Amino acid sequence: MSNLQTLHSAHLSIHSSKVSGCRPRQIPLSSRRVLKSRLNLPKLLRYWLPLLVWMCIIFTASCDPDSARHSSLIFEPWVRWLFPQMSTEHVELLHHLFRKCCHLMEYAVLGLLAWRAIRQPVIGDRRPWRWDEAGLAIVIVFAYAATDEFHQVFVPGRTALVSDVIIDTCGGTVGLIVLWLIGKKLKRW
Repeated sequence: MSNLQTLHSAHLSIHSSKVSGCRPRQIPLSSRRVLKSRLNLPKLLRYWLPLLVWMCIIFTASCDPDSARHSSLIFEPWVRWLFPQMSTEHVELLHHLFRKCCHLMEYAVLGLLAWRAIRQPVIGDRRPWRWDEAGLAIVIVFAYAATDEFHQVFVPGRTALVSDVIIDTCGGTVGLIVLWLIGKKLKRW
């Protein structure tokens, strides 16, 4: 018997053998059928598109080289109107804190949208809370915050700060903790 015939007969015996009465796994010949069953476009748009749109909004905002000046045009006159005797240093400090709180809130929304895309909840969903889903959403927030700060290196007038990545990640975490607490209060999980 030739080596080719021996290999062929060994190949046939391996693929036709059954273990404990189990049938050999059927491998689909068409990858289109596999993709169609796993890729549901309406579901993809419903759950992942809002996350991607929010990421684009954050990206667009971080492209603004004068974002601090633009927000100060609205925020600082408002604070001066409310507190006319407040010093310039205090107004600038409040403006800085306001901007960091905005970072926190925009990434809290990002964390919620990432969790929603991962979990894909439906009306009347009674599945228990899963911390692994929340953890994956926080990883997405962290990764996006880090890449957003890296992107700001290339924007004139902007600086990349590790502290902003931490604030952004904390924002995503706070958003998910608030969601978990609300869900606990409403007995959703």
